[in-house]
Amino acid sequence: MKAFDIAFKDMTRSFRSFFAVVFMFVVPLMVTGMFYLMFGNIAQNGGFDLPRTAVVIANLDEGGPEFQVNPKNIPGGREARTMGDLVVSILESEDLADLVEVSFAADAKSARAAVDTQQAQVALIIPPDFSEQFADIEEGQAVIEFYQDPTLTIGPAVMRSILDRFMDGMGGVKIAVNVFLEDADLEDYAQTGILVEQYLDDSLAQSEDAEAELLEVRAPASAPQSQDESKQNLLLTIIGPIMGGMMVFYAFYTGASTAQSILKEEEERTLPRLFTTPTPQATILTGKLLSVFLTVLVQVTVLLIAARLFFGIQWGGLASVVLAAAGIVLSASSFGIFVNSFMKDTKQSGVLFGGVLTVTGMMGMIKIFAMNSPIAKQMGDTISLLVPQGWAIRGLMQSMQGEPVGVVLVTTLAALAWSAAFFAIGVWRFNRRYV
Repeated sequence: MKAFDIAFKDMTRSFRSFFAVVFMFVVPLMVTGMFYLMFGNIAQNGGFDLPRTAVVIANLDEGGPEFQVNPKNIPGGREARTMGDLVVSILESEDLADLVEVSFAADAKSARAAVDTQQAQVALIIPPDFSEQFADIEEGQAVIEFYQDPTLTIGPAVMRSILDRFMDGMGGVKIAVNVFLEDADLEDYAQTGILVEQYLDDSLAQSEDAEAELLEVRAPASAPQSQDESKQNLLLTIIGPIMGGMMVFYAFYTGASTAQSILKEEEERTLPRLFTTPTPQATILTGKLLSVFLTVLVQVTVLLIAARLFFGIQWGGLASVVLAAAGIVLSASSFGIFVNSFMKDTKQSGVLFGGVLTVTGMMGMIKIFAMNSPIAKQMGDTISLLVPQGWAIRGLMQSMQGEPVGVVLVTTLAALAWSAAFFAIGVWRFNRRYV
C-alpha cells in the first residue's frame, strides 16, 4: 500500500499543475474542436466535392490479335478495336464523368507538353504495342505511361486509383484467357472478347465507387437515416480518428512528463532523501512508476468520455474500447519510463518533447492525416506500426470501425509487447541508476 500512497501523492501534484491539466485535457479537445468547426461545412454540404481531373490521352495502340466487344456495352455505342480503345472508353464513361475530363493528343510529346503547360493534370500514354502485349499471355506486359503535374496530389491520385483498378483487372483477365485457351485447346484469340466484355462491365460498375473509396468519408449505412443524421455521421467519420490521434499523441506526452518527475526529484535531492527512509527503494520506484500509469489512465478515460459528450464520437463496443484504452495507457506510460531512463537530467527534456515524441507521434498518426491520399495511406500502414503510437491508434481505430473484439485484442497484445519491452528496459536502467 505504501507504493500506492506514493503514486497518489505524485498524481495529486501533477493535477495541481495548471499547465499539466491544460496539456492533458484542454489541448486535445480544443484541437479536435477546431477540426470539428472546420469540417462542419463539409458535413452540411453532404461531402467533399472533387474537381474534375483533366486527363489528356495519347492512344498510340496499333492493335494486336483481334477481339470483339459488343458495342452496346461501350459508352456511346462505339466498338473497341484495341485495348487502348477499351481504356479510353472506360475513362469516357458516364460513371466517371464527374471525376475525369478527357482530351486527346496526337503523340506522347504533345500529351506531356499539355501537362507541362498545365492544360492537363495527367497524361496517359498508351504505347503502340499495348494490345499486342496484352495478347501475349506468357510474357507480355501491357504498360501505360502515367505522366502527372508534380505539384498536384488529389487529381492524379484519383486517376491513379482508377488506372490501378483497371490494370489489376487486366491481369486477372489475362490469367482467365490463358486458362480458357488451354482448356479449350484453341488458338483463336477472337474468343477472348467474351472475357474482355465481361471485364468491361465489371470495371464500369466498380468505377462508380472510385470517389467514395478514395475519400472514405461516407456515413455508415447500417440503418435508414434522416438527412441530418447522415450529415452528423459524416462529420463524426472525419472527427473521430482526429480525436483518437490527438488523445494518443498527448497521452504519450503525459506519460513522458509524469515519468520525468523522477529526474526532477533527483535534481531537487528529494528522491535521495526518500531513499534513506525505512521504505524500500523498490517500493519507492514502484510508486513513482505506478503514478505514471494512473495519471495516463485518468487522462485517457476523461478524454474518451468528454469526446463522447462534446462531439458524440462513438468509440465502439465496451470490450473493444477497454482493450484499446488499455493499449494506449500501457504503451504511453511504459514509453515515457523508457525514454526518461536514458535522460541524464531534465535539461534534456527539449530533446524528449521536441524530438522523440513529436517524430514518433507524427509517424503513428500518418494514416489519420493521409486519408485522402491512397499512396500515403498505404505507406502509413507500414510506417505507423514502427512506433508504439501506431499500434495504440490502430487498436482504437479498429474499435471505432466495429472490428471484432478478437481483432482488437491482437492489436492490443502487440501494443502490450511493446509496453513490456519498454517497461523492462526502463525499470532496469532506473534500478541501476539508484542502486
